[in-house]
Amino acid sequence: MQTKKLNHWLEQIAPQYPLMIAGPCSAETEEQVLATARGLVDKRIQVFRAGVWKPRTRPGNFEGIGEPALPWLKKVKDETGMKIAIEIANAHHAELALKYDIDILWIGARTSVNPFAVQEIADAIRGSSKIILIKNPVNPDLSLWIGAVERFHQVGMTDIGVIHRGFSSFRPGQYRNEPNWQLALDFKQRYPNIPMILDPSHICGRRDCIYDMAQMGLDLQYQGFMIETHINPDQAWSDAKQQVTPKQLLQIIEKLCLRKQNFADPELLDKLDFYRGQINQLDNELLELLSERMKIAQEIGRIKKQKNVAVLQSARWEEIMQKAIDKGQKLQLSEKFIRRLFKAIHQESIEKQEVILKNK
Repeated sequence: MQTKKLNHWLEQIAPQYPLMIAGPCSAETEEQVLATARGLVDKRIQVFRAGVWKPRTRPGNFEGIGEPALPWLKKVKDETGMKIAIEIANAHHAELALKYDIDILWIGARTSVNPFAVQEIADAIRGSSKIILIKNPVNPDLSLWIGAVERFHQVGMTDIGVIHRGFSSFRPGQYRNEPNWQLALDFKQRYPNIPMILDPSHICGRRDCIYDMAQMGLDLQYQGFMIETHINPDQAWSDAKQQVTPKQLLQIIEKLCLRKQNFADPELLDKLDFYRGQINQLDNELLELLSERMKIAQEIGRIKKQKNVAVLQSARWEEIMQKAIDKGQKLQLSEKFIRRLFKAIHQESIEKQEVILKNK
C-alpha cells in the first residue's frame, strides 16, 4: 500500500498541529448540537463531530436520531466554519453522508472488525473526495485494522487516517478500553504517513483522565485527537461519563504541552545516550535470561513427556504468578504489567513444551 501522499489532508485542515475533533457522542436535538458547536468555536478546534447513528451493544438503548440530524450539522458548518464528521456503519449511511456533503466519515470499532461491512462502505463512496478515518477494531487485531485501510485505498480513496480508541477486554481495568499502545505504535511504524488520531474519550471511559491520556498521545507523536464534548455532559443520552463541556475541552487544550522530539543541548544528549546504553545492556541481559528460562522449560517438557504428564499444571502456574505479583509490588511494578509479562512468558514455555510432547 503506497502511503506517501495520504497525509496532505491533515496539513490542509490543521496547519497548526495537532488536529482537534470535538463534539457530542450523539446528536440529540438541534438546540444541543448548535449550543455545543458554538461553545467550540476556537481556532484550535477544526472539526465538529456528532454521532448520528449509534451502534449500541444491546437493543433498546438510544441508537441515534439518524437522517433528521444531518441538517443540524450543516447548520453548524455554515455558522461556525468547522468541518463536520460523523460515523457511518453501512452503505446507506454512506450514501446519506454524501447527499448531505459531510466532510469526514469515520468507521467505528464495531464496523472495522467486519471486512464485509468495510468493503460495502468503501464501494459506496468509491470515487468521492471525502476524508476517511478508520477506528481500530474492538479486538486487538492489527491485520484487521490494516485490512480496513487497504479496502478504502483500493477503491481510490487517498485521504485516509486512523483513530486509536482502545481495545475491549474481558477483565475490568483502569480504562473502559485498553490502550494497547504497542499495537497502535506498530501501525504507526508500518505506515508513518497515515495520520493517527487518539480518542481518549473511549479509552478512558470517564472525563477525569482525558487530559493525561491526550498528553500521552501528544508525547507519542499522534497527529490529533477526537474528544467527546457536550454542552451538558451529565444529561447526555449516551456515554455521559466520558464527555466534557466545551469549556473543559478548551482548558485541556490549553494545558497540553508539545514537547521537543530532539535534544539541542549536547550535555543532555550525552546523558540520554548514557542511559540508553544502560537500557540496551539490560535488554540484552533480559533476553539472555529469558533464553535460559526457556531451556529449563524445555527440560521440564522432556520430563513431562517421559512421565506422560500434561503440559499445563494450573496450581504451579498460579503459584508462579502470585509470587511474581508479590515480588513486583515490592519492586514498584504494577500487577497489570506483571500479569501481562508472565502470561507471555508462560505461553512461550507451553508452546516449547508442546513441541517436545508432540515429537516422537
